[in-house]
Amino acid sequence: MSRNEAPEQRTTQPDPVYRDDMVSRFVNAIMRDGKKSLARRIVYDTFDVIEERTGEEEGLEVFKKAVNNAAPLVEVRSRRVGGATYQVPTEVRPERRITLAFRWIIQYARARNEKSMVNRLASELVDAARGEGGAVKKKDDTHRMAESNKAFAHFQF
Repeated sequence: MSRNEAPEQRTTQPDPVYRDDMVSRFVNAIMRDGKKSLARRIVYDTFDVIEERTGEEEGLEVFKKAVNNAAPLVEVRSRRVGGATYQVPTEVRPERRITLAFRWIIQYARARNEKSMVNRLASELVDAARGEGGAVKKKDDTHRMAESNKAFAHFQF
């Protein structure tokens, strides 16, 4: 493996139902213990529940809006300089933005107190699409932390 070039970026196959790469990645993020068919069923049923709840909006549109609202623009990373550790704000790469949004949406959906994962995930996605919910709050906290540590931006990686 050469040290001079970046590794080849892996691509995921588009989702069979929605023909969307982002949905496919979300299914992979939901999946536990290699049970992809269960993860797909959860995601597809979630989209159906979202369509029932919102009425006119499609589940996929709500999903994309939710991911966009939960995706952070900046984050803080620890940097050790001269014996002190600083929280340095850095911009988030586009791939990581989506990954973090998925992670936070799933984390806060699993923490909800509703009956099934489908209902919990649907509620979290609808809340995130509205700009509410745990995932959006986490993004706002991350942005707030980056803003408060803006003085250390000159320690950029």
